[in-house]
Amino acid sequence: MMPGASDRPLTIGITGPHLTGKSTFISRLALELRRNGYQVATIAALVERAQRLGIPILHNHSWASTMWFITRGISDELEAWVHADVILVNGAVPDALAYYHAALEHRGEEPRSTEIAQLESLVRSHSSNYNLLFRTTLETNATDGEADDEDFRRLADRWVRRVAESLEVTNVPVPSSDHDTALELAVSYVIEHG
Repeated sequence: MMPGASDRPLTIGITGPHLTGKSTFISRLALELRRNGYQVATIAALVERAQRLGIPILHNHSWASTMWFITRGISDELEAWVHADVILVNGAVPDALAYYHAALEHRGEEPRSTEIAQLESLVRSHSSNYNLLFRTTLETNATDGEADDEDFRRLADRWVRRVAESLEVTNVPVPSSDHDTALELAVSYVIEHG
């Protein structure tokens, strides 16, 4: 039986542009929480699954691919509710909306207001399930790839921040060069509220 809203597990989402340490952060946090005796479920980023299915990602995001990321992410999180004290979500649902905005801007396309409103509604209503959102950030001097990808990563970083700040969920910036403070905050939060 699925837990109700009052007895759902603590859920911590990790958002941020690609190549900013989300997977590293989530692995370290899961290890620390397990050391403290918590049953932890980690929800993997959906990018590899999307690539296998041929779903557009990054600067190719479409309305349909964004809807897939949002609904698949929600479904994966709900499935984990049954088996965990704490759920850690790599690439939390708000990331999909941020990446869609970044892709549209990157391509010079205007969003359709009805499509954006629908996506925003889903993201906003589901995001109330996150107890905390950590947002990895792009270092200002980061240059890990091709110029086109770096431009897109900067757009993604800006849109991830905008989307996270628009939600009524505590969101904590995590510089890719310093995860320790955020890890301490997350562990303390779980111990206090778990």
